Amino acid sequence: MLNEKSNNNVTVNQMPESKEEQKDRLTVIQPRTFQVPVGISNRHVHLSEEHIEKLFGPGYQLTKLKDLSQPGQYACEETVMLVGPKGVIEKVRVLGPARKQSQVEITVTDSFKLGVKAPLRDSGDLEGSAPITLVGPKGTLSLEEGAIIAARHIHMHTSEAEELGLKDGDKVSVRAKGPRGIIFGDVLIRVSDKFKLEMHVDTDEANAVGLRNGDILTAYIHQGHISEILSK
Repeated sequence: MLNEKSNNNVTVNQMPESKEEQKDRLTVIQPRTFQVPVGISNRHVHLSEEHIEKLFGPGYQLTKLKDLSQPGQYACEETVMLVGPKGVIEKVRVLGPARKQSQVEITVTDSFKLGVKAPLRDSGDLEGSAPITLVGPKGTLSLEEGAIIAARHIHMHTSEAEELGLKDGDKVSVRAKGPRGIIFGDVLIRVSDKFKLEMHVDTDEANAVGLRNGDILTAYIHQGHISEILSK
């Protein structure tokens, strides 16, 4: 049977919602939420063992400066210079430990200064990414691909993901309130038993909203249109 709704003397015949449609609508109106601290990522470089030696010398080992929020990850004392067609950026921090493939993470603002057309990518997705040159104290490295603008994402421990009903590769929306508040859409969930709960955005995103390291944001697990969150 059709449900009839009258508005301004116009009658609209509306099919009743299926149970699945009702569930989807309620998921939008009453989404599940969780709180997540934010970590702000400045431009940085991950290097392979081979490229560490090329930039810093044979047999060179990175020197830990300080631990980062994610277990096992750390900032190094070493820095490199990034060189692009239009400019350079000096003293870019190297992060450890070494990776299988070198990766350079910059912001949109950095890409303008360097003249590099870095694509927005998930970390590790480097095929077809932008070329860039790195200069170290002992050598120069020209990468044919490796420069990206890292997509915002949430690191989450396996136990937390199970509790929330999320899996690696899912996406959520995250709301940052305040005078320059915004809803970050399509925030990738990355799950591992080595991860600690934290959302990562770059300095461009953080500065646009006025975020600081450690700010607590609200993540929404929802279906349907993101605009429904605005009324919450």
